[in-house]
Amino acid sequence: MNTIPDVAFSPAPPGMGAAEWRLRCELAAAYRLVVMFGWDDLVFTHISARLDGDDGEPTGAFLINPYGHMFEDITASSLVKVDARGVKLEDSPHDVNPAGFVIHSAVHAARHDVVCVLHTHTLNGVAVSAQKEGLLPISQHSIFVLSSLGYHDYEGVALRDAEKPRLVADLGSNTHLMLRNHGLLTVGRSVAEAFLAMYFFEASCSIQVRAQAGGGALTAIPPSIVAGARQQAAGATRGLGAQIAWPGLLRRLGTRFPGWDR
Repeated sequence: MNTIPDVAFSPAPPGMGAAEWRLRCELAAAYRLVVMFGWDDLVFTHISARLDGDDGEPTGAFLINPYGHMFEDITASSLVKVDARGVKLEDSPHDVNPAGFVIHSAVHAARHDVVCVLHTHTLNGVAVSAQKEGLLPISQHSIFVLSSLGYHDYEGVALRDAEKPRLVADLGSNTHLMLRNHGLLTVGRSVAEAFLAMYFFEASCSIQVRAQAGGGALTAIPPSIVAGARQQAAGATRGLGAQIAWPGLLRRLGTRFPGWDR
């Protein structure tokens, strides 16, 4: 799932495997894309990725951002390798915030199909997460989210291991999780999948807030259409999913915001 056609990354540093360097480049790109789309919250959210070996088997390691770095400054080489507790696995000049890995570690431990976990605190996402009815079926964007969406009630700043089982249960097998009064979370079998899922999640929330601000009655999409959203999405992308948009996003990033793949 991680092979990206039509995009050439910079060469891997000496001694680093191709799989790790490719994942580092994609994850750094996701951080930069979050900035480009205006989803960042200073240094206070994270995107993590499970590191597999060149043989495709999990290594028990994960990549996460250096704590305190703005997302636009993150590069492939500055990402920090940590274990399941968020503890650094190798020498790095950069610090990490183990507390920031609490949500991510819970998801990675429970969902072995997940490579990437992306979490945001966008204004529109938090606004909808505070609404009792949550995400409404009022846009085409929303049906792709609603077909795979869970909700997790707010328990305070996510620092406690005791919250992990409830968070994992609320995510279940879904791709999207709305953290009540907190923000949005998506998962994917690749960085590309997690990012595209967040694109639709954030767009759905933005559309909802704007539609509600208009003051008129809203038209809901029938549940039968929402139920078939996954099949519709597969048809629209010819089964390629996120991969159909990811190469173009990376090319756009290279033009507007270069330097992530170093």
